[in-house]
Amino acid sequence: MDPSGKTALLTGATGGLGRAIALALAESGTRMILSSRKPDELESLAASLPGDGHRALVSDLAEEGAALRLLEEAGEIDILVANAALPASGKLDTFTQEQIGRALRVNLDSPVRMARELIPPMTGRRSGHLVFISSQSGQAPTARASLYAATKFGLRGFALCLREDLRGSGVGVSVISPGPIREAGMFADSGVSAPSLTGTGTPEQVGKAVVAAIERNRGEITVAPLRLRAMGRFAANMPELSGRLAGGLVAKVADEVASGQTEKR
Repeated sequence: MDPSGKTALLTGATGGLGRAIALALAESGTRMILSSRKPDELESLAASLPGDGHRALVSDLAEEGAALRLLEEAGEIDILVANAALPASGKLDTFTQEQIGRALRVNLDSPVRMARELIPPMTGRRSGHLVFISSQSGQAPTARASLYAATKFGLRGFALCLREDLRGSGVGVSVISPGPIREAGMFADSGVSAPSLTGTGTPEQVGKAVVAAIERNRGEITVAPLRLRAMGRFAANMPELSGRLAGGLVAKVADEVASGQTEKR
């Protein structure tokens, strides 16, 4: 699909990745409907984007029913970019039941419910694209990520299976799986430096990946350096051995990330 002249709804728009995605799509000629919990930042972002017709809609997807209310406010859209996510790093027993519910609702439940509502009108027009922002945490297991990985494995599996269901319908489905991102994401939010051996990607690369996925109807794009992608494939294929080799190093860094994000759950 050519995104130029189309209307896209982007959730989690005021985060680091969201801003990069919004800019990349706006530069491609897309009219943006930007959504997050931060009204002032949304309005400022909408005003800063190239092009005309951008809108801001305040929504907290952690609230029951918020996802469907957001779709009603947005009206007809051609593209959904489900980017909103709550941090969910740490051991499971450090989360309250309420925090577990919020993470599941924002990271997985809301994208699924929004897709379900968008499929009938999109297939009726034989045009549309659904983009889901997952993570390399949805490809391979790591310590201190049981809840977060559950949402990202789930989102990735949902997107790839939905793509098969919609094959030939005119509606594309893509999943973007970023690895560690500098200046945005869990490491930037927690103030922890990503391990130097793995390398990092950039928010701009994620934005470009979203545009490329829409334009070329790509099923999945992993935004990470080659070394990290290779490590991820190894961990996905041999999770037990990978976990043993990683030892306490990954757990130590993950504990630091979780500590830095506790208040944002």
